[in-house]
Amino acid sequence: MEWFYLVCGLVVMAAFVTDIRSMKIPNRLTLPAMLVGTAAHAAWGGWDGLFFSAAGFAVCFAVLFAMYAIGAVGAGDVKLFGAIGSWTGLLFGIHVVVYSVLYAGAIGLVIVLFRKDAARRFRSIVGGLAGFFLLGSIRLVGKGKTLKFPFMLAVLPGFVSTYLYLM
Repeated sequence: MEWFYLVCGLVVMAAFVTDIRSMKIPNRLTLPAMLVGTAAHAAWGGWDGLFFSAAGFAVCFAVLFAMYAIGAVGAGDVKLFGAIGSWTGLLFGIHVVVYSVLYAGAIGLVIVLFRKDAARRFRSIVGGLAGFFLLGSIRLVGKGKTLKFPFMLAVLPGFVSTYLYLM
């Protein structure tokens, strides 16, 4: 079963390279990875393997789709996490999601702190959060440009951290 994680790690590394180069993760990488991961688990473990893979795919895909719906990640990230879930299952996949979001938050914070307009952005974030908690306002994001960076900068260390933690 260890080779499932190795293959998935190779897919994550390929996605890292493409995301860094073009801010896109191609379907020709993610869609076969989802299908082959599910087929490999079905061949290796029968119905239990198929359920293991399908559960990982469904939950990881759904969580990232919710993040996509609010504009936090791209569609390629959603499909990549479906592939990660299909190769590694529910527990490992959810850990990768959590670690990746934590790494993304840290990366975003570092970027915000080192930008020229860091003080203004910080005040905007604090003001938005205060409005949300005190006044019930749901306007958390200003009308300015949003901070964007390749999510794979967070996913690759999230995958490695999960592997080191769970294995």
